[in-house]
Amino acid sequence: MKVVVIGGTGLIGTQLCTILRTKGHKVLAASPQTGVNALTGEGLEDALTDTHVVVDVANSPSFDDAAVLAFFQTCGRNLFAAEKAAGVGHHIALSVVGTERMLASGYFRAKMAQEDLIKQSGVPFTLVRATQFFEFMGAIAYSGADANLVRLSTAALQPVASADVAQALADLVEQAPANRTVEVAGPERKPLVDFVRSYLKHHQDAREVIADPQATYFGAPIDDQSLTPAADARLGALDFQSWLANTPVQR
Repeated sequence: MKVVVIGGTGLIGTQLCTILRTKGHKVLAASPQTGVNALTGEGLEDALTDTHVVVDVANSPSFDDAAVLAFFQTCGRNLFAAEKAAGVGHHIALSVVGTERMLASGYFRAKMAQEDLIKQSGVPFTLVRATQFFEFMGAIAYSGADANLVRLSTAALQPVASADVAQALADLVEQAPANRTVEVAGPERKPLVDFVRSYLKHHQDAREVIADPQATYFGAPIDDQSLTPAADARLGALDFQSWLANTPVQR
């Protein structure tokens, strides 16, 4: 069947397109680079012709509160109008575990607005919430950096390999719309600061990592339940240390 992946040239989208093509599906990696822009609507009508499933893994280029909200709301409205016109039967979208618990963050408020649009669109859907990707640990470290120190929260995290998220999305493409939210997470749960400490050690980063129970997550308060999944989450196969072992050192 034909699958259009919105954000198909990004981290998750590239892997997802590869998996789907291996499975024999006709896949269009839709992004501004390929002439399909969900934000402006450019190319959407042609891209969605004869499409069975749309998978939206696009992310905002700006994390400014107003810009990220406008991105997800505008893209969502454009996508659903085009999907209805084309008769698309299944909309799959990637969101974040704990979105409703992190509304002090403008980014998470924007993701909640995106989720609300999906549920109200009238297009059959499956909403996939994933925990933080292993690949995001560098950005988390940067968020807590101050000179030679990195100060981060002790709150629990259960991050996941992007490859496992892509596989979960590919599996859902071949299933009927669930019309509900499913969660995807990694196999290990431990303090956020521990994951980042291991990440920095692997990359031979000598900065001191400080465990601070009061530290925020990109400015938002966080506790052990904020970003961790429910007990019925789908768990990825790859653990963090195995992923690190196969990650080139970046000094």
